[in-house]
Amino acid sequence: MTDRVYPSSNPNAATKNPKLPPPPMKAQLYNQNRHPYRPNPINYHRKRRHGLRRCFCLCCFWSILIVILLLLLATISGCVLYLLYNPHRPTFTVASLKISQFNLTTATDGTTHLTSQLNLTISTKNPNKKIVFYYDPVAIACLSEGTQIANGSFGNSFTSNPNNITILRSSLSSNSLLLETETVNQMRSDLKRKSGLPLKILLDTEATMKIESFKSKKIGIRIKCEGIHSLTPKAVGGKSNSSSSSVAATVSNAKCEVDLRIKIWKLTF
Repeated sequence: MTDRVYPSSNPNAATKNPKLPPPPMKAQLYNQNRHPYRPNPINYHRKRRHGLRRCFCLCCFWSILIVILLLLLATISGCVLYLLYNPHRPTFTVASLKISQFNLTTATDGTTHLTSQLNLTISTKNPNKKIVFYYDPVAIACLSEGTQIANGSFGNSFTSNPNNITILRSSLSSNSLLLETETVNQMRSDLKRKSGLPLKILLDTEATMKIESFKSKKIGIRIKCEGIHSLTPKAVGGKSNSSSSSVAATVSNAKCEVDLRIKIWKLTF
């Protein structure tokens, strides 16, 4: 049998074009929240912050560079000054210390007071050849085991010339100085020893240094003299104190240390 081909019942179906899908929509290249034809505004605040940051960095750089250069110049000047003049600190020596009065008085309420009288002689030497020291008045204190037992001063300003020795004499005293019980017990224990009381002398002053035509600002100076021992008039031979008698302290082992208290702003070195 022969297969027959039957035509479609709709003769116009073959002649019509099939429907094509619609073309895709073009993606929008602008921000939907803004007008499609409006350009983005320039952020002037960001540029201004960037410029301020750059200026701040430049200021910090130049400030640090200037400080480094100043420190370098100061170091070079100090080295040149040291090589030319070879500066040395002044020296201090305890020449003598005499105790003419040392009374411990205990009241009825149990408190103890100290009345003392000391005579101090100190020598200072300027070991430099071209440097002059101008000293202000000197405040002096005498301590024993950290407790001040007398104070005084050398009230006159003085000049210490190159290779010159200056003698300072001063009277130190205390009048009815209230002492703690532990301090009194320690003093009485020290007075029973052969060497006597351990004493320390503190001197505080200010000085100006002159090198030829250059004159420095005032520099604080503290002198600490240790290694001093002394008995008291009342403790010698068990005799009572006499205003005419005095006891010389042992100063052969005394050593004085000079501390230059240089101030930079509010710091003290």
